[in-house]
Amino acid sequence: MQKSRRAGKVLVDWSQNDDHKTTVNVYSLRAKEYPSVSTPVTWEEVEDVVRTKNATSLQFVSKRFLNEVEKAGDLFAPVLSLKQKLPSLRVIQNLRSG
Repeated sequence: MQKSRRAGKVLVDWSQNDDHKTTVNVYSLRAKEYPSVSTPVTWEEVEDVVRTKNATSLQFVSKRFLNEVEKAGDLFAPVLSLKQKLPSLRVIQNLRSG
C-alpha cells in the first residue's frame, strides 16, 4: 500500500511471514551464510550511513553485536516498558469509512 494511503493506519505486512524472507525478531541471528544479528540501531548510526553511503556499518556479527550492547546498552529495552494506547478497532473502521 502506498505510504500516502496509509495515513492514520497501521500496516501489517503479512507477506513477511515466509520462509524466504529475512525479517526476524530483535536480537536474532539471521539464518544466512553470513549470520548477522537483527538489532536496533541509533538514529546517529542511521544518519552516519546516509552521510557515508556505507550500509555495511550496520551489519552486526555476533561478536561485534555483543561489544555494541556492552557499550551502548539494550536499545530495545524501552519498548518493553513504553506505555501506548492504541485506538479501538471501531475508531480505525470509522476512519476508513469516513
